[in-house]
Amino acid sequence: MPRIGVSPTRQQTTTYRPARVTVVLITYIPHLEGYFAQRLDILKIVLQSLRAHTRVPYDLLIFDNGSCASVVNYLREAQEAGEIDYLLLSQRNVGKIGAFQIAFPAAPGEIIAYADDDVLFYPGWLEASLRILETFPQAGMVSAVPVRDAAHRPHRALDALLAAPPPGLEAYRERRIPDAWEADWALSTGRDPQAHLEATRDHRDWVLRYQGVEAIGSANHFQFLSPKAALLQALPKTWSGRLMGQMVALEERMDALGYLRLSTVERYVRHLGNALTPELLDEIRSLGLAADAQPVRLRPRKHWLLRIPGSGRLLWPLYRYLFRVLHGVE
Repeated sequence: MPRIGVSPTRQQTTTYRPARVTVVLITYIPHLEGYFAQRLDILKIVLQSLRAHTRVPYDLLIFDNGSCASVVNYLREAQEAGEIDYLLLSQRNVGKIGAFQIAFPAAPGEIIAYADDDVLFYPGWLEASLRILETFPQAGMVSAVPVRDAAHRPHRALDALLAAPPPGLEAYRERRIPDAWEADWALSTGRDPQAHLEATRDHRDWVLRYQGVEAIGSANHFQFLSPKAALLQALPKTWSGRLMGQMVALEERMDALGYLRLSTVERYVRHLGNALTPELLDEIRSLGLAADAQPVRLRPRKHWLLRIPGSGRLLWPLYRYLFRVLHGVE
């Protein structure tokens, strides 16, 4: 094919240099009904909190995993406004790990700060995470909120550190994570808060102190900071096609590679889930963030249908079947 002239950019250069940290979010909002009714409002709050409360330079990469037109249009407008550095739009949902396998290699920074698209950021979250990552030897996953449930996941790297601690490392066990944070997390993940607190009432958290920096001895997979090289080592090498799952397996591979999974002792991020309760909206507005969404009021008791013995065994399969029918899922 013929060519006319020379590209005007042939001799040009760019002053842009990637930031050391790439914040990566995976979005998946296939529609705005039912389970996903408030998810676009939540996504807007998440991105607003990220912009307002992140002082360390970063690039933002969003991988959209097949969201509906309303969400994609919002993301495109945000990129045009300069709020998103890299926007990857998938025609279909390739699964969470599949999205990782595409987005993490594409991230230009040497450190990846990952978060689900329903995570609220508080001031200082990135500074606190980097402080732990840069202080503790072999730190590989650092979450900006401790979650007691994550302590039961792989911890061979932590055991090895405690068996042969570097000079100056202090380690002890105590009930450090406040029950109020655990109740918030349980509610945001569809668990019964009181049942969760009762089930974990005897748990003690590993608290580590090294070179003046404290950390909890576990990390969660809905939000974490990791060296990109470590994540690429831990990602599966094959394509599974699974839409959910494999997150604990990712933590297992990080642990097997000898990387510590740690968290901040303070709550610098918060998992929101899919419902903006009055309490959540009050906190969001107290942070100076705009939130026009209407609150959802949760039932204090189970619906009468769910109080019928055995009803859950019938209703949940029916719910999953209707979801697949309504939304064209095979």
